[in-house]
Amino acid sequence: METLLEMSAKEINRLEVLQRLDKKQLSQKEAGTILSLGVRQIKRLLKAYRLEGARGLVSKQRGRVSNNCLSAEIKRQALDVLKSKYQGFGPTLAHEKLVEKEKLNLSKESVRKLMIAEQLWKARKAKKVVVHQLRERRACFGELVQIDGSPHDWFEGRAEACVLLVFIDDATGKLLQLQFVDCESFFSYAQAAEGYVRQYGKPVAFYSDKHGIFRVNQRSVGPGLAITQFGRAMQELDIQIICANTPQAKGRVERVIQTLQDRLPKEMRLRGIASRTAGNVYLPEFIQDFNQRFGEEPRSAVNAHRPLNPKEHLAHILTWQETRSLSKNLTLQFRNTVYQIQTQRPTYTLRNAQVTVCVNALDEISICYKDQQLEFTLFQPQTHQAQVVLAKDLDRTLSTPTQPAPDHPWRKGFATPLSKNKNVPAARGGDIPTSSFRGHFYFALTGRFARREVTKRLCYPYRYTSRRCLIRYTVTSCILSSISYKTR
Repeated sequence: METLLEMSAKEINRLEVLQRLDKKQLSQKEAGTILSLGVRQIKRLLKAYRLEGARGLVSKQRGRVSNNCLSAEIKRQALDVLKSKYQGFGPTLAHEKLVEKEKLNLSKESVRKLMIAEQLWKARKAKKVVVHQLRERRACFGELVQIDGSPHDWFEGRAEACVLLVFIDDATGKLLQLQFVDCESFFSYAQAAEGYVRQYGKPVAFYSDKHGIFRVNQRSVGPGLAITQFGRAMQELDIQIICANTPQAKGRVERVIQTLQDRLPKEMRLRGIASRTAGNVYLPEFIQDFNQRFGEEPRSAVNAHRPLNPKEHLAHILTWQETRSLSKNLTLQFRNTVYQIQTQRPTYTLRNAQVTVCVNALDEISICYKDQQLEFTLFQPQTHQAQVVLAKDLDRTLSTPTQPAPDHPWRKGFATPLSKNKNVPAARGGDIPTSSFRGHFYFALTGRFARREVTKRLCYPYRYTSRRCLIRYTVTSCILSSISYKTR
């Protein structure tokens, strides 16, 4: 009874060569050359062929479970952990956590296949390959530091969305500075740069994009004719700022931001971090772990960072600075406020002098002249007096404001009719409603003075409270009998 034997194309090829070898049509060396095998392996195959025939060339593992196959128990444990603790993790990060935290010895490819089979992760489509000009890494540590900011929901809804400032070394790919801030501004980058310089020293150059913090983007201003506040600070520290023309030019920091957006929120989720302050406290630990995993050694052992000069005061350099000119009385205006300089030196030495107004992150103001800080006070201009009074009544007038008495005639109004005409009703007691009188009376007076004074008295009874009030009231009361008016 004949039996069918399943063989692969590779095994059939070996069978044909070994049959020729067994018939002395080929030598062992020639058979090894054809099959790309050594002479010792040819001898083993020839021996198996002579003992079992074609069956001796079939693999013994066919139909058996692979030795590297995951057991059902390990698969169940891995899936339970992935669904409970590492929901949303990618295969690479999930494999790291399973090996380090859960002590499950799985390969990265096994984790990837397991997550795809259980629909815990969807394989991404291959991106279209775009070839850009290759730029080699810098040779020395600190020779070029790429900086950028990334707005993102870093706390996954547990806190407000913010911006992460990233400083990465071009030579080693190591993270040097991370900081959560409200937004990208001069003070946020200045604070991050201060922490970086105090820890590592001054780098040769910062590599950034064309954000308004690093470069003046107004077309009316020619290139290199104006610098920003951050550019001025870096110029004083002898740090060059290079602005990339495209995002791909500073691809190292762009790529690490994608990695941070994937890893950092999940790491903070596992630790229960739900505030920006707690996130900034955790960032040094994350930087150390990240650099151990992905950092590289530079081609040169030279450290390009430079120490700070004793004359370089970071707290002063990394402030918002503007120039002002002092007036003859040593005053200047800044942010709608006038400041008066207080000095012991002769006044003429500071007249028309150029001073620098410095504002720090806490909105504290200092004024400097030739690297020396000046004392100042807020300028209080003299209050203008609305009316002129006699010198003997000046103190009393300034201390107590003049107000009409409750029984003032202009408060009470007219108690008797202004005319003997019976058709005209008498005025009511109490305050005169100025709005009802304005424009509703017709005066028949002779003389410009009397007509003007009566109109002012009737329309604005409380406006005139000076010492002339008594005289004006006397003149007005004398001519009331000659007034005839009517209401509309």
